[in-house]
Amino acid sequence: MDTFEITGGGRLSGDVTITGAKNSVLKVMAAALLAEGTTTLTRVPDIIDVPIMSEILRGLGAEVTGHAPEIAIAVPATLGHEADYEHVRRIRGSVCVLGPLLARTGRARVALPGGDAIGSRALDLHIMGLERLGATFDNSHGYLVAEAPKLSGGQIWLDFPSVGATENILMAAVLADGTTTIDNAAREPEIVDLCEMLIAMGAQIGGVGSSTLEISGVDRLGGCHHDVVGDRIVAGTFAFGVAMTRGDVAIHGAKAEHLELALDKLVQAGAAVSVLDDGFRVRADDRPRAVDFVTLPYPGFPTDLQPMAIALNSVADGAAFVTENVFEGRFMFIDELLRLGAEVRTDGHHAIVRGRERLSGAPVRATDIRAGAALVLAGLVADGVTTVADVQHVDRGYERFVESLQAIGADVRRRSDDVLV
Repeated sequence: MDTFEITGGGRLSGDVTITGAKNSVLKVMAAALLAEGTTTLTRVPDIIDVPIMSEILRGLGAEVTGHAPEIAIAVPATLGHEADYEHVRRIRGSVCVLGPLLARTGRARVALPGGDAIGSRALDLHIMGLERLGATFDNSHGYLVAEAPKLSGGQIWLDFPSVGATENILMAAVLADGTTTIDNAAREPEIVDLCEMLIAMGAQIGGVGSSTLEISGVDRLGGCHHDVVGDRIVAGTFAFGVAMTRGDVAIHGAKAEHLELALDKLVQAGAAVSVLDDGFRVRADDRPRAVDFVTLPYPGFPTDLQPMAIALNSVADGAAFVTENVFEGRFMFIDELLRLGAEVRTDGHHAIVRGRERLSGAPVRATDIRAGAALVLAGLVADGVTTVADVQHVDRGYERFVESLQAIGADVRRRSDDVLV
């Protein structure tokens, strides 16, 4: 398996351009199933989840051509309804085909998904919402089996603003009879991106960007061209790396308003943030100050940036209190961070981080996508060499992460079969 080797001490400086969002591209790929014809997606990130999702769509009868940054999805009049285990087990985002399949075919057989080991992410809200639209469900031999001869609009209240549930219900509702209202809907920029694509396909959606979505079902949708929204988590990862290394980087292709709270926390830590026409710039001249973080659904602090927040505080001046409210397994990577000399204590979903001047390089492993990226950032501020194993996780969410870091001054290499690249 490939590893990353990082030699600490460098300062990030220069320009980096962000690609389309992992947390959006898989969902808009699934949304293409809602319309017979061809949908073209641009700004598609070159990450390993995209070809996996492409195989899932091909298994359902679609033709996927091209490669990042542009792909075309040709959807036939008649679709299959079974998403097989072999591919679905590899990416949790694949469950988003459930809503489109119910809307187009009236049935779906989707293997229960895999993905990162960051805690339980039950499908209860997905099922509840789709049942309100008329679907019935059964769990059989590791597959979620759903039927809905005809979907009808309904009033749906989500107990938690689940991104995945909002997406599945939304994609089913656009072709349902009547009007559907989703209250306490997720508000993430990736939800807005999906709504904008669906509207371009002919859907009628009100309240985009708010916690209440109102969808008036239509008889049919058509293919469209869609430019995937910039990846705010990748942008945030680089922003934290700049603050940790006392660097100066202009981050292009991401919107500062999508990271408003995270960037405000970096300002509290002592960094300077300025908005650019096509992104934002982060500059830090001194050691960061310790800052408390609490993860919450958007527009709160993103759980996907929580490992970076802990990494920042591990080299900050002072002590910080970090609370994880979204995924109980997010703290799994802390054992790896401790190997680098960090001082972190956890209690349930809370962590107390006491900063040190520098960390100490050591072999560690990535436990999930964001943990792997955070460990790379920690390696940038560690004495000696840090080796990060299991980097296939990082490849699922970051396009050419090593090359991007190298371009802004990081001393990081990818080792493949004992060959540094």
